[in-house]
Amino acid sequence: MPENNIQKIPMPQLGYNFIPLQFLPKGKDEYYLRDTQNRSGIQYRRLTAYEIEALVKNRNTSDDWNNILVSDAFNPELVKNCKFFGLVRIGKLEPVCLNFSDLTIPVGLYNSIIISCDIGDNVVIDNVNYLSHFIIGNECILANINEMVTTNHAKFGNGIVKEGEDEAIRIWMEICNENGGRSVIPFNGMLPGDAYLWSKYRDDSILLQQFKNFTEKQFNQKRGYYGKIGSRTVIKNCAILKDVWIGEDAYIKGANKLKNLTINSGKEGQTQIGEGCELVNGIIGYGCRIFYGVKAVRFIMASHSQLKYGARLINSYLGNNATISCCEVLNSLIFPAHEQHHNNSFLCAALLMGQSNIAAGATIGSNHNSRGADGEMVMGRGFWPGLCVSLKHNSKFASYTILAKGDYPAELNITLPFSLVSMDNEKNQLVIMPGYWFMYNMYALARNSWKYIDRDKRQEKIQYLEYDFLAPDTVNEMFQALETLAYITGKAYLNKEANNSQNDATACIAKGKCLLEQRDLDTIEQLEIVLPGVENTKRKTVVIKVYQAYDLYKKMIAYYGANHLLGWITSNQIDSIASLKKSFTITKRNEWINVGGQLMENATVEQLLTHIKKGIIKNWEDVHDFYQLQGQKYPFEKTMHALASLTELYNIDWKKVDDSFLLQLFNETLKTKTWITEQIYLSRKKDYINPYRKMVYGSDAEMEAVMGKLSDNTFINQQNKELKTFKKKLQQLTEQLHLSENAKK
Repeated sequence: MPENNIQKIPMPQLGYNFIPLQFLPKGKDEYYLRDTQNRSGIQYRRLTAYEIEALVKNRNTSDDWNNILVSDAFNPELVKNCKFFGLVRIGKLEPVCLNFSDLTIPVGLYNSIIISCDIGDNVVIDNVNYLSHFIIGNECILANINEMVTTNHAKFGNGIVKEGEDEAIRIWMEICNENGGRSVIPFNGMLPGDAYLWSKYRDDSILLQQFKNFTEKQFNQKRGYYGKIGSRTVIKNCAILKDVWIGEDAYIKGANKLKNLTINSGKEGQTQIGEGCELVNGIIGYGCRIFYGVKAVRFIMASHSQLKYGARLINSYLGNNATISCCEVLNSLIFPAHEQHHNNSFLCAALLMGQSNIAAGATIGSNHNSRGADGEMVMGRGFWPGLCVSLKHNSKFASYTILAKGDYPAELNITLPFSLVSMDNEKNQLVIMPGYWFMYNMYALARNSWKYIDRDKRQEKIQYLEYDFLAPDTVNEMFQALETLAYITGKAYLNKEANNSQNDATACIAKGKCLLEQRDLDTIEQLEIVLPGVENTKRKTVVIKVYQAYDLYKKMIAYYGANHLLGWITSNQIDSIASLKKSFTITKRNEWINVGGQLMENATVEQLLTHIKKGIIKNWEDVHDFYQLQGQKYPFEKTMHALASLTELYNIDWKKVDDSFLLQLFNETLKTKTWITEQIYLSRKKDYINPYRKMVYGSDAEMEAVMGKLSDNTFINQQNKELKTFKKKLQQLTEQLHLSENAKK
């Protein structure tokens, strides 16, 4: 059996030689990095004979009192029963108490072992059994802590290698795939877009090497950096803190183990860590909340995200404004605004592209149908699996896919956005209802877009996050879905009429469009419309409500395009059709990519990657500047995409556009806006009139006392106000363009 390597070190060495001699630059002492880190501005001096006498009287010891340096406002009466080793520098100590969250403790150093630390003004250090190599800010409270240690090779959660260390010890974060094939190096300040680009383009070795170079350039490989506790941070009743860098105004209570971490906290957002947490090898963003038995290893939490109630987060990136509770998340890259609140859900080897919600009992990602742990799952924005949904690798889902409860036995490829996917076990078939959200739950769809904007607490919005359900990514998916629906409708018709399953795709699309555009409902409803290539089984996938979905896809694309046209007319103060035609040049509708929640054109992403490889973009700061620049351009580019979409949908020749066309377009847009507002109200109203919801209440008054009155619903009332404003705006633009007058002529 191997033995523990217990080394005997002479007492005079305790607190000294923090940096091994072989790593100490010529002409430098072991404090050279510490001195650059300490920006307190405190002027230190040596102790007076009186102060040493008072310290000894209060049962304090030091290996060398000459190495205890203090400020002029130091009070030796506020230091009791402490052991000092190495160079310790202490700021002001005044006879006052610090109070925080019902905890009141006298300022001073009490009952602690303190080794080579810098301590700011009016700090409380009470019953810290072992405190070594930290720089502590002003008015901090450190109470009842077993061990606080910084090693000379501390990395504070960043995936770097220090001098003399082997590459094998580098921390990688194995996102999106359990086999490590999409691993990234974590670093403080890593954005969701960074993680996505690094994990996605794995076939480009030059690009991957540049990402690694960027990361290494951000950090000094020198040994000897001290841990940091920012001003006004409170740490109490904790077991072990090792190699941690903690910002200002953090609150940490009852944590079991915090090791190799950067914990960002300050004016951008105060971070809190609670009881029973064990966090190792991670980066925690501003304003995060981590409570009640959380376990996280090799992870990044972007700003204002939360882990609660025993959640496990391993080898994963959790995006901004996201919440995970009670469950297990492994090897995943999660874009902002993710919700996973409930017990016993499991998420593994997944890419979730934002605004997702994982229900209780869901098992998302299983390698039990493969020969190795190398499966993946890709979910577009708005992914929403229901209770106890079980999904297998590899699977891929279009935006705003909702899955009904069920054990889906094989890989899935859902390409129709805004769909409800379910299983008909009696007929042994998969069923897809495209456009489900528009038909039956417009309230949730619209409210979520509003909610995510309202809950975005980021102070520094480097990436422009898209929360609207109508955006370039979803609109492009709807265009593709229109062609898919036309194809499968035409194929179903031709198969039935000609009894031939080998029909040409062009002929199928043409026939399908004819049936759907002419609204031949009697014929369409007689067809069994099947979509191939959805599920890796021999059973069929039936698509229902095809006509309704086709109509709604077109309606929402038109609404998206017309809305942006109205915005363009307003922002450019256009006062005639002639001016409108001259104000923009329509290009083709381009493809877009979701880069960490920020939408960019494919060409823009290619430009970014090319500039990185050529060295035009030299570091992560430049990459982030690129994000910000694209964020500034996004409203214009989105508008151009919307106008291109409108043009393609209606096959518009803008040279021939006249008053009657615009009037008709404006009227259709108003109808759609009115319909959306009504659907928002009606989908919520169902909860108030459903007898199975009402049966638990003795009266309508009791129900309204619990649920609130429908008439008082803030979101619905806001939508009604927006509709009134929209009508006025439309009337103003009609007059501004002189459409009514010209139509009369």
